Amino acid sequence: MPRKTKAEAELTRQRLLDAAELLFLERGVSRTPLHEIAAAAGATRGAIYWHFKDKAELFNAMMERATLPLEQAFADLDRQGVDALLRLRDLYAALLGALSATVHDARTQRVFAIATLKIEFVSELDAVFERRRECLQQAVAQTQQVLEAVCAATGRALPMPADQAAEALFVVFDGLISNWLIDRSRFDLQQLGEQTLRVFFRGLGLDDLLNP
Repeated sequence: MPRKTKAEAELTRQRLLDAAELLFLERGVSRTPLHEIAAAAGATRGAIYWHFKDKAELFNAMMERATLPLEQAFADLDRQGVDALLRLRDLYAALLGALSATVHDARTQRVFAIATLKIEFVSELDAVFERRRECLQQAVAQTQQVLEAVCAATGRALPMPADQAAEALFVVFDGLISNWLIDRSRFDLQQLGEQTLRVFFRGLGLDDLLNP
């Protein structure tokens, strides 16, 4: 690959990610070869391998570009010394923010659709599966910590173990997004999502703590 400035290299990288989004959404991940992504981005085959060692690395970079703000919101839940009620409200706000981004941000919507509907977990994408597993595992663990902290601070007891409640929350949350992406005319994701989350936290006996 010819020597380029840092800015030029970053521009090429972003064009490759843009092309990957569109082609993965149109054709599916396993059916889209890297050289076609390079061609769609106006780059050479060498350029794509200079930026990404394989399709899994490209896919993960594409996902991270869109979901990094959402992942950061969940990472912030792990702050030590922060009031437990504030952490619970931050968790609720992060979930609502993810729903809003799915509806209103085109890039977030595309990558969620790709990850939900356009990917097969074949061997070449093992790293993609592992990255998704780690992200979910981290979000569930952080949610469990928040629930436990709230119970410790308020003296309340959950109707189910905190680890199971955290797992159930993300099963419900992922199900909302996945079903909406399959047929967006079925329901209003933000409206039904907020109602569903409220009902879920009400079932845990915590919904009255979600707002100041």
